[in-house]
Amino acid sequence: MTKPLRVGVAGLGTVGAALIAQVAAQRAQLTARCGRPIEIVAVCARSKVKNRGVDLKKMKWFSDPVELAGDPGIDLFVELMGGSGDPAKTAVEFALASGKSVVTANKALLAKHGVKLAQLAEKSAVSLNYEAAVGAAIPIVKTLREGLTGNSINRIYGILNGTCNYILTRMEQEKLSFAECLKQAQQLGYAEANPAFDIEGHDTAQKLSLLASLAFGTKVDQSAIYVEGISSIAAADLAAADELGYRVKLLGVAVKTPQGIEQRVHPTMVRKDSSIAQVMGVTNAVTVDAEGINPITLIGPGAGGAATASAVLSDIADVARGHMTPPFGRPTASLSSVRKAPMQRHEGGYYIRLMARDKPGTAASIATRLAEQEISLESIVQRHPKDGPSADTAKGSVPVILITYATSEDGVRKALAAVGRDKVISGRPQVIRIEKN
Repeated sequence: MTKPLRVGVAGLGTVGAALIAQVAAQRAQLTARCGRPIEIVAVCARSKVKNRGVDLKKMKWFSDPVELAGDPGIDLFVELMGGSGDPAKTAVEFALASGKSVVTANKALLAKHGVKLAQLAEKSAVSLNYEAAVGAAIPIVKTLREGLTGNSINRIYGILNGTCNYILTRMEQEKLSFAECLKQAQQLGYAEANPAFDIEGHDTAQKLSLLASLAFGTKVDQSAIYVEGISSIAAADLAAADELGYRVKLLGVAVKTPQGIEQRVHPTMVRKDSSIAQVMGVTNAVTVDAEGINPITLIGPGAGGAATASAVLSDIADVARGHMTPPFGRPTASLSSVRKAPMQRHEGGYYIRLMARDKPGTAASIATRLAEQEISLESIVQRHPKDGPSADTAKGSVPVILITYATSEDGVRKALAAVGRDKVISGRPQVIRIEKN
């Protein structure tokens, strides 16, 4: 009988426990599909006595993940501890340097050290697999790394954070405020006690940095991404989007432009009839625009123990089969550097919500400033509250919503700065980009 693939797992949280359960439940099926058994023979975690709902009796226990990574009794090291630094970083480096393949779900580690780790994997002629690091059960890494090898990709974009999608969904469907939805997300465990990493777009940016590298052959560089979160989104924006035929989503977008690869994370209006607009709640989705084919959208659970473990197990199965692909789809020496694309150069449509002062000359002033930047309007709507004057209207300001045709970010910002100097609006304008789909 073919020798089993001996696996060591560092990290026995929700994902680690689910992985052990899945391997035990699918033992015969995995052997048939991979041509050899897969056995988890060693584990590592902080507490040995904690009840995780799985049988660990036959597995060798390690307190130090680095020691587990170097153990000659394993062939494959699975890192499920998380974090961009130690102990995950040193453990993964040691495993690769020791000639062991690595499977990880750690987006933070890869976003910061991905290229160096890929170089180590190449030097040792072993695999570095990370399907679970982006979109959990959505097989987007394999799709980009293998399925679309023969296609030139123009754009990749998606909903990569379930917390933000849940909040925006609840705000839209139940007419709740951002603060109310965030509190509920925290109560349900969808958001952390300190939710800034999710709601300010940084989690999405880490995942986008990996997708951009796979799609465009660039070095992983999270600092090259423009990042903007959803905390400024108000119920009024979602209501206006609905009336205009749009829905607001936090998207991560990487697109090929004449100036290079533009990478950005920000709230975005997408047409309600698009595939990505139908993705609600904590679900994730990724759309790939590639030459020669219609856009492909992958939709599925982007988090959760079972979903993430299924992606980890898929990567383990590839190692068991002897299937090896460069971590970022091509040799690291051929990955190109990428600079942060100035958002001023971004071109597209814009949603702009202003609190316009109700006095003669206001509309003319706004129109003049937009015209100076050659900004054309697709629509303009002056909104009056159905339930009587609000605090803003009582102060003499009226909500005005503008939808522009394709224009530049720089032009929009300059026009709004000039409108502000004219003192014909109160407060800060709300600006949301519109993505073609």
